[in-house]
Amino acid sequence: MRKLFGTDGVRGKANTYPITPEIALQIGKATAYVFGAHGKGGSMKAIVGKDTRLSGYMIETALTSGLVSMGMNVLAVGPMPTPAVAHLTRSMGASCGIMITASHNPADDNGIKIFGGDGFKLPDLAELQIEEIVLRGEINSSHISSELIGKAYRIDDARGRYIEFTKSSIRNHSLKGLKVVLDCANGAAYSMAPLILKELGAEVIETAVHPDGSNINLNCGATCISHASELVKKHKAHLGISLDGDADRCIFCDANGNEVNGDRIIALCALDFKARKQLAEDTVVVTSMSNLGLHKAMNAAGIRVEETGVGDRYVIERMRSGGFNVGGEQSGHIIFMDYATTGDGIITSLHVLKMMIDRNKTLAELADVMEEYPQVIRSIGVKDKIPLEKLPVLSAEIKACEQALNGFGRTIVRYSGTENKIRILVEARQRDDVDKWTARLEAAVQKELC
Repeated sequence: MRKLFGTDGVRGKANTYPITPEIALQIGKATAYVFGAHGKGGSMKAIVGKDTRLSGYMIETALTSGLVSMGMNVLAVGPMPTPAVAHLTRSMGASCGIMITASHNPADDNGIKIFGGDGFKLPDLAELQIEEIVLRGEINSSHISSELIGKAYRIDDARGRYIEFTKSSIRNHSLKGLKVVLDCANGAAYSMAPLILKELGAEVIETAVHPDGSNINLNCGATCISHASELVKKHKAHLGISLDGDADRCIFCDANGNEVNGDRIIALCALDFKARKQLAEDTVVVTSMSNLGLHKAMNAAGIRVEETGVGDRYVIERMRSGGFNVGGEQSGHIIFMDYATTGDGIITSLHVLKMMIDRNKTLAELADVMEEYPQVIRSIGVKDKIPLEKLPVLSAEIKACEQALNGFGRTIVRYSGTENKIRILVEARQRDDVDKWTARLEAAVQKELC
């Protein structure tokens, strides 16, 4: 059991363990050490970006101190999407990249994601190395003499580099004629995402683009698409795009305000790639949370579906090992391995918009490629993450649900890797079965964990 790193870096409530300046300092030192910066006099460099949370200033300063104390240079890029940090790490030849963000979480939270020099999130083993060093206690940096301490720089053109990179993913294809509602969640993409769409010719109704340090993801963004949905209907836009706080994922709504989630985005993109003979191995990679309707639609189209555990990092690992180029999560992390090393909400949006123009179809028409099984996902706050096998009531209800559905549905109960919550998924052919078993599982959680 790892104590610091979850499924998406280190995350928690800001200024409370482990998201404290003291731990951030140690993570900076440990990261520099693991990447070989000790005693090398600043010959190595780290890209450091953040989202718009107020606590980002605190974490950024502490991380930077830890990195430079071990002899690593820091290139600070300021508020920047997570995929931008991943891209810049690779394109600027950095040893690693660090993103300070809690993604879709509330503003009170924050976190630290680390990328290797190849732009990919660190494998479990590397994170465990960093964690073990931090948990051992103070990391000695006295062997780094004053002339070997690293330097910290602000990179002024980082924003422009990423803007041009995203546009090149669709070869600067014109988006003229499209009216788009763009919800930036008051997050990391608040300034550049609207600019990218406007430069390509789209008419953009932008919203949630005024971060104040405390309003990131607040009643907006990918976790609250009703905000964009209402604006789409009000302005008669072609679609709405809702990014999350660090813009590594997105959820759409069509011209009628109806949600188009990650499963449908994966499906329509996979079909498009296959039609153009660009879908590697005729395969997509998804997690166990993806709707059974996606599997059915892909199988009917001759596309194989590979399934992983929950977390975009596991999707990416499978894509890399199998040579696949399209994958993602129902939550809106969509990975186009031909262009990016992680989920990228802006690149996903550009590809869907280009598809609408190329095919002269509405988003609703493109998304009508699968029939979703009734599905409910619940997230419930818990006091402690007690192993499920030690919870007799919940374990019995899970077993009873699986027996009742008998292969014509499923249930998944798991703890969040980034929050102190338990997730319940129930999926079945009949909505009544979904509602019944969701209620029974929730009651068991309330009895044993709340």
